Amino acid sequence: MAPRENDNKPTEDEQPAATQREWERLWEQGDDSGGEDGGSTKEDAGPEGERDADTDTAGDSTERTPTVGDDADQAPTPAQDSTDEPDHSHSHGPDHDHDHDHHHDHDHDHDHADGSTAPHSHTHPHVDDERVAAVRRVAAAGRRWRNVQLAGCAALLAVAMTAGAIAIGAAKDSGATAVAASSAVSPELLASGSLDASIASLQAHLRTQPKDFDGWATLGLAYVEQARTKGDPSRYPQAQAALQRSLKISPGNENALEGRAALAAARHEFAQALTYADQVLKENPYSERALCSRIDALVELGRYADAEKAADLADARKPGVPVFTRYAYVHELRGDVTTARKVLEQALAAATSPGDISYVAGTLGQLAWNQGDYKTALTDYGRALAADENYLPALEGRARAQAALGDRAEAIKGMELVVSRYPLPQPLVELGELYESRGAAGDKAKADDQYALVDAWIALARANGVNADLDTALAAADHGNIKSALKAARAEWARRHTVHTADALAWALHVNGLDKEALPYARRATATNYHNASFIYHLGMIELATGHKADGRAHLTKALKLNPGFSPLGASKARKALEATK
Repeated sequence: MAPRENDNKPTEDEQPAATQREWERLWEQGDDSGGEDGGSTKEDAGPEGERDADTDTAGDSTERTPTVGDDADQAPTPAQDSTDEPDHSHSHGPDHDHDHDHHHDHDHDHDHADGSTAPHSHTHPHVDDERVAAVRRVAAAGRRWRNVQLAGCAALLAVAMTAGAIAIGAAKDSGATAVAASSAVSPELLASGSLDASIASLQAHLRTQPKDFDGWATLGLAYVEQARTKGDPSRYPQAQAALQRSLKISPGNENALEGRAALAAARHEFAQALTYADQVLKENPYSERALCSRIDALVELGRYADAEKAADLADARKPGVPVFTRYAYVHELRGDVTTARKVLEQALAAATSPGDISYVAGTLGQLAWNQGDYKTALTDYGRALAADENYLPALEGRARAQAALGDRAEAIKGMELVVSRYPLPQPLVELGELYESRGAAGDKAKADDQYALVDAWIALARANGVNADLDTALAAADHGNIKSALKAARAEWARRHTVHTADALAWALHVNGLDKEALPYARRATATNYHNASFIYHLGMIELATGHKADGRAHLTKALKLNPGFSPLGASKARKALEATK
């Protein structure tokens, strides 16, 4: 555990009095193993009490970074829009883009956004139950008071996740070692042991060396990674505060700018992420993190030709696992599955750490699942879990493959395990659909619970500066308010033109009865030859709705041939539509 309040704290004359209380607050809220709050942090004030110009989360997001006041014990509430004066609320939250999205939104949140290979924390079952018990009680109430309980659900989701984080931080990983702090802590040291232990060590180091800009930058990167691996966006404001602190001490330092790029990408502010990555590359053309962030940003902005060039450049300058995985994804988006798998196999052969092995093997599993090769997917997920038995994307992927192979009982059991640890939108929706497809007594209510939790996560993500419009559009189109789905999809399309946003907008238009408007977007979503059965299914349904019977039947048949178990409910609807149009 990190030291408590009075352990190793610098004296007043070791740091400016004006900033002492601010970083103490950052400290306690960032202490994953002992803090009571776990919420967001106050934004750094600039000279003369003004905010830093880049504190404002410019870019694609319509939300502003939440702030907190001085009352550390105040109950958590969703953040309001920030102004030049901080508001007095505590924001908590769980994205991504691991945002954790695989076939819906490949925002590379499943990647190590900062290029690190830190192993994932192990958890215990009683911790998992504690993490979401409060959430599920509120979600059940949400079925009765759907329109008035969302804020309370979001708050309790934050409380549940914070409690789980504290418990996890207190439980020692077997064999894990903390990073040895020094006056120049390197981000690469985060890969040497438990991420939680590394953060605790960094915090202890910064208590005694508060002017170590590399230490603050590393802490910011660690918070971004922690938010991604734990699905906890409340770490993003803390990451922002730590990175701002680093840049105040040493303006323009490389590690902090790399952290800014990773943070912007995690919040789905991809134009901003690209700007920060380019800033770093002007000074250091061989920065692995910046090269990877640049690829990610170009992909998520829909600039696929530029992303392919960026991947080629990164491969020439800094070949390695982080670059290989991005290189493979760029080719997968273009329909070149053979190259994608070849590169990932090479990456797996080069991987040595458990974190790298589990990530690359899990990515191979997802690639196989997208092609309907479920047995290969299960083998790949098994390789990932052999390296890290708690690697959640592999647990999720294994459950998805089991469902596609007809083993619904094991699939539900596996997906329940995933959402008990990290209630993120995609696995929540998948579990809800598994319940619906089973159709046993009480399954509809169970499914509704999962969909209510999606709403809570989205509210929480937005409260912590994450643009969640794509998550909203995808979940709400099939399991929520269809008007909200369309509004969110239009907003996301206004920011970026990717195959994922085109598909989301097409489907949101379809469920709102606007099929003629939907058709061009559905065709655009499939234009790159990306092998995604959900996209092809959506196109087929929209074509049938617009009178293109032959095309619609052809695309529904193609979707089912490519990946017959692409969705517990969608695959069934595709088969029924084909039967109805014979």
